[in-house]
Amino acid sequence: MDPFPVDVLQRAAVVAALLTSLATVLYLDRASRLGARLRRRLLLGVPWGTLVSAGFVLAVYLFLQGGYQYWYSPVTIPFRAWSYFYPLGMATAAFSHGGPGHLVGNLVGTLTLAPLAEYAWGHFARQRGSQSFGSLRTNPYVRAFVLFPAAVLVVGLLTSVFALGPIIGFSGVVFAFAGVALVNYPIGTVVALAVGGALRLVYNALLTPVVTASGRPGYITPWWADIAIQGHALGLLIGVLVGLAIVRARRETDRPSAGRLWLGALLFSVEQSLWAVYWFRGGETYVLYRAAGVVLVSALALVVVFGVVARDDPLFTWEFAGDSGVVRNWQVAAGVLLLTTAALAGPAVPANLFTAGADDLPGEERTVRDYEVTYAENVENGLVAAVDVEAFGETTAVNTSGVIVRSEERGIWTTAVPKGRLAFDGQAAVRLGGVGWRETVYAQRDGWNVLGNGTAYRVALGDSESGRVVYTSEPVTAAPRLADRNVTVVPTENGYFLRVGRENSTLSAAVPSQNESVTVDGLTFTRNNSSVFASYDGTRLELLAKETYE
Repeated sequence: MDPFPVDVLQRAAVVAALLTSLATVLYLDRASRLGARLRRRLLLGVPWGTLVSAGFVLAVYLFLQGGYQYWYSPVTIPFRAWSYFYPLGMATAAFSHGGPGHLVGNLVGTLTLAPLAEYAWGHFARQRGSQSFGSLRTNPYVRAFVLFPAAVLVVGLLTSVFALGPIIGFSGVVFAFAGVALVNYPIGTVVALAVGGALRLVYNALLTPVVTASGRPGYITPWWADIAIQGHALGLLIGVLVGLAIVRARRETDRPSAGRLWLGALLFSVEQSLWAVYWFRGGETYVLYRAAGVVLVSALALVVVFGVVARDDPLFTWEFAGDSGVVRNWQVAAGVLLLTTAALAGPAVPANLFTAGADDLPGEERTVRDYEVTYAENVENGLVAAVDVEAFGETTAVNTSGVIVRSEERGIWTTAVPKGRLAFDGQAAVRLGGVGWRETVYAQRDGWNVLGNGTAYRVALGDSESGRVVYTSEPVTAAPRLADRNVTVVPTENGYFLRVGRENSTLSAAVPSQNESVTVDGLTFTRNNSSVFASYDGTRLELLAKETYE
């Protein structure tokens, strides 16, 4: 009889430990009081709007992106917010995800932060004299199952329409939840972040109870270069404005103190890396403006504090064309937040008013329905250069290298796999598709490291069974001269050739097959495993080594 699997026992231990701890704490803390508080604000004490929203996001991943069948490899390219000329991407980007880790992270953020926002808003009307079932707007079932999810959809669309770059993911809405929660329960929001970290730990412990790891090389981009900082900040500011409207409706004695709000806003901004302001310089180079980011989050915390805790006293009065009004202290801060949100969203409008050009793509291409896929190096990035802007020594007109995907119909032009990534991995899958279909194009690189002078390589594109070479690098000449001869490796569509040259003569031959030799102009080249050795007059050295990948 086989022993009971250790992994199952470890998962069961995690669940048992958590349930026992939670049950004990709830018993000691008299959970009925917590339940009563929740029922005063939420229908049956449950954040139904949060659950509906999370379920919708999960359904998009499973059924629209194909995650039900391909959990670890969903289709992402057609569901990004590429431009205003591609409505499908704009409508789906905020609710789609790049993979299971991305999805789980945002679902955890939703389940920890959205309940605070939903509790602050409430399912039951709180205005004096109002009735919960007096209208659709105040009906708790409508507020829980319709209005809150509808607001989530609207915020999601806003984060797509006014986000820079082809964003994907629910994080902009998660930051909006955080913004609402932050101005109502600042310390509770920071605690919710810690709870989210604990939930991710539990999820990973259940998924992989034991991890074995060792040092290995990796292709790594700066962690801050993977953050959609503008989209996150935009979502947060939208949430702060909504939360401000909620919190200002309360009595002053029910609002958070300035100290707690400032601390909560600052800690949240730092923890969520809102200070990581960066720019892409091209050639896989990024610039981080860390000092400027710290100044920005500090200013944000101060403006949020002023908007929430400022008194309702008039700051000044105005008159114009017979009309008059009063501007109050907190309204100035609200105006600053509104202008900041508009300034943050504004640059996205011209940036999203582009479409893929009709010019020929560099190199040979592979066509999949309306998509064109090719490989090129040092070509102008068609997506970034749509709006050519220069400021502070940086420019949006940058060059790019790698596997390029274009769809004129969808307005897509993107470097799906950077050159460095393909050089490190050797192969990559580019998943194309749309609603109801998907197809994968595989990029494959092979090459020879030439002694003392770089690598000669080729890139092929194809399906899972065969491919066609679409790119060859420039020939590479070995650094040492052998018997007054130069040896150059020449990549071609049909293979690699050795070109031996001296003064007025040049001879060529194909790189020999495994365990074979070829002689060119007196030099003998022998293939042994993944190396090619050159021999002449008793001298033998390793001239070529097959490129290896991780």
